[in-house]
Amino acid sequence: MLTPDELQELEATLLPTLERHHLRLLAHGLRTLQAIAGHTSGGLPAAGAIEAWALQQPVIQDDPDFARAFLNQMGRVGEQLAAIAAATHREPLALDLADLVHWATQEADRRVRSPAPPPGPPPG
Repeated sequence: MLTPDELQELEATLLPTLERHHLRLLAHGLRTLQAIAGHTSGGLPAAGAIEAWALQQPVIQDDPDFARAFLNQMGRVGEQLAAIAAATHREPLALDLADLVHWATQEADRRVRSPAPPPGPPPG
């Protein structure tokens, strides 16, 4: 779970609202995967460990559709954390909030610097 100070840190970024929301989800996902693994270093927990943890949560175990959606979301979060970690030569669970903010800021900067396609119909 993110602390109020950490949430404030995320909100203080100059990222657009939607990107801050995505960053919050990614940070919550990281903390959830760290809690499932029982540590804040190393690789991601196995899918079976994530599923076993999820099915022990009352709000998840009582709703199979939500359980499926949650497990799919954790899979996507894990993939994204693995990509961020690989780019920083770290293990996914060793990432911290500062790493995620840095990544999100770089991604936003990259999108701003990318030239926009010219208006009008596509060439061809």
